[in-house]
Amino acid sequence: MSEILLDIRGLTTAFAAHTGAGGAVAKAVDTVSLTVRQGETLAVVGESGCGKTVLALSVLGLIPDPPGRVIHGQALYKGRDLAAMDEAELESVRGNHIAMIFQEPMTSLNPVFRVGEQIAEGYRLHKGASKAEADARAVEMLRLVGIPNPEERAGSYPFELSGGMRQRVMIAMALANDPDLLFADEPTTALDVTIQAQILDLMRELQRRRGSGILLITHDLGVVAEMAHQVAVMYAGQVVEQAPVAELFASPRHPYTQGLLASVPRLGQRRTLSPIPGMVPGIFNLPFGCRFRPRCAHAFGRCESCPPLFELGPGHSARCWLHDGAPLAEPVHCDHREADA
Repeated sequence: MSEILLDIRGLTTAFAAHTGAGGAVAKAVDTVSLTVRQGETLAVVGESGCGKTVLALSVLGLIPDPPGRVIHGQALYKGRDLAAMDEAELESVRGNHIAMIFQEPMTSLNPVFRVGEQIAEGYRLHKGASKAEADARAVEMLRLVGIPNPEERAGSYPFELSGGMRQRVMIAMALANDPDLLFADEPTTALDVTIQAQILDLMRELQRRRGSGILLITHDLGVVAEMAHQVAVMYAGQVVEQAPVAELFASPRHPYTQGLLASVPRLGQRRTLSPIPGMVPGIFNLPFGCRFRPRCAHAFGRCESCPPLFELGPGHSARCWLHDGAPLAEPVHCDHREADA
């Protein structure tokens, strides 16, 4: 099997309701374990607020403290624990070996620097390139992500670009150093379908050429079907199902995953969509037991206790009491109300 680039083991990130003494504590990411292998794409999917972005920021050491911090678990990059690194070590990894495409380009780009300078800065810092080499690399990356007149656009400020072009600049910045591991947080949300296809092709080419691993954060199941090898479905801070992508689409085993797939329209099929009732609970107001229980049509008495992940087959697990009797994929300990942060 290919090398494991990222091995997340029981990662838990907690946030305080306020910074004063005695404030409530909640786990936005709760005991998550995932792996990303060389040359593979792991998609993390779920509704807004389920903890997808917090998971990525936790791995990279970018959670602001206060109010949040990683309280348990490890995130191993090629065997090195990112959580144990000091800031200088993390800076040598972030943007070089591990890069992230952030979801909001307008808040991630510096408004007072030209976009070419922002792309070139990381290349100079990590690769030891001259200014001329870095400037040329910036233009090359802008061309690769489909920005017209890249030599001219390299001299533009972020406010002079459209939302889609700013998103492509963010992608250019992330790919400039040919990272081993790429975190892509909704990388194609602001793009039209033509540019979306181009960006996905570019990410696949990076993966083919470098053997890079990709952690793809998205709510777009079409992108998941096109890009991913493995899928992890998150709900209210927990992974509720993991499976190879083809198996997940063919045979979803958790009621939440089934609901997600049932709510997607399909071309050429006339059918009534089945939306999932209710909303994702806030992390300070989680239900007892199974977190999906208040929205689940299959809920029964056992669901008032927290289910573990059950192993349903090679690489396929689901956090649901409907599968009680299958081998356990994790120990049973899931009291989300313990204030151990």
